[in-house]
Amino acid sequence: MLMLPTGACGRDHPDIALSVHWSMQNERVLITDHCHPLLANGLTELGYQVDVKPEITLKEVKQIIPLYQGLVINSKVQVDRTMIAHSPLLAFIARLGSGLEIIDREAAAEHQVAVFSAPEGNCNAVAEHALGMLLCLANHLLRADQQVRHFSWHREMNRGWEIAGRTVGIVGMGHTGRAFATKLQGFGVRVLGHDKYTQTWTTSLPWVASVDAETIQREADIISLHLPLSEETRHYVNADYLTGCRRGVVLINTSRGQCIHTTSLVNALETGLVRGACLDVFEIEKPDAQQNEPEQVYRRLYEMEQVVVSPHIAGWTTESLERIALVLLERIRDWKEK
Repeated sequence: MLMLPTGACGRDHPDIALSVHWSMQNERVLITDHCHPLLANGLTELGYQVDVKPEITLKEVKQIIPLYQGLVINSKVQVDRTMIAHSPLLAFIARLGSGLEIIDREAAAEHQVAVFSAPEGNCNAVAEHALGMLLCLANHLLRADQQVRHFSWHREMNRGWEIAGRTVGIVGMGHTGRAFATKLQGFGVRVLGHDKYTQTWTTSLPWVASVDAETIQREADIISLHLPLSEETRHYVNADYLTGCRRGVVLINTSRGQCIHTTSLVNALETGLVRGACLDVFEIEKPDAQQNEPEQVYRRLYEMEQVVVSPHIAGWTTESLERIALVLLERIRDWKEK
């Protein structure tokens, strides 16, 4: 018997009640966010009925998910244990990107729900974005751009600094960390890499020295985070961590905002302990007046000229949109054909 979640009765959702029997005879996939049409078209070719609903809310997903065998999500949909338990037909969850912290993988495994992600789909985009932010910071491009647009010409004020000859530490040598290391190969920098769980990258990146976390803190002029979010990595960068870094370190984060304790970073930027920061992700995205203390911290952060920020778009390129779709489609096809 198909068990519907609370509130998903025929009176409130007649389309669910009328479609239960039909749904159990036809495999359906719900795509909850914008993605390249290659994914929907490919899933259709695999025999699925695909419903593309990029404007759907989390509440609406919870109401209709019992009808689906497949679920494709981005960050707005959190798939918790309750949702999985109330989705008896669900066979797979596909993440448009890399971050799997939004899926209760333990519950998925218990209910034999396959989980797919596509970290290699946008790793090049993230690496290029991180490098672009670093060069922007080093050359004061944001300030110089605004000055020139106002017919103001200040060359000496905008004298930059070069990354050549410096030491770059990469924390997390997964797909994006390795891609960033590859971009750095021709910049004349010393590259240090640290990953607690894998050393498989060392043979393919011989110019990167594999070191422990403390060596990166002690020796790196620039530290770039490429970490998943977990209880282990939450607030990985905090006041104690920054105190252990070289004075004047530059921090780059294109991974997960909660890997950095924001107040500690702001304080370190104000004292000069941290020279600059490139941030595409934030501990709290879109802070507002309802969160008085966080809003004040972010106001301090956003007013700093030694900080380059962007709205969580490091992996968002035209190419990565297509590549993510292709990677997920290949993974789902391989799984389905087993």
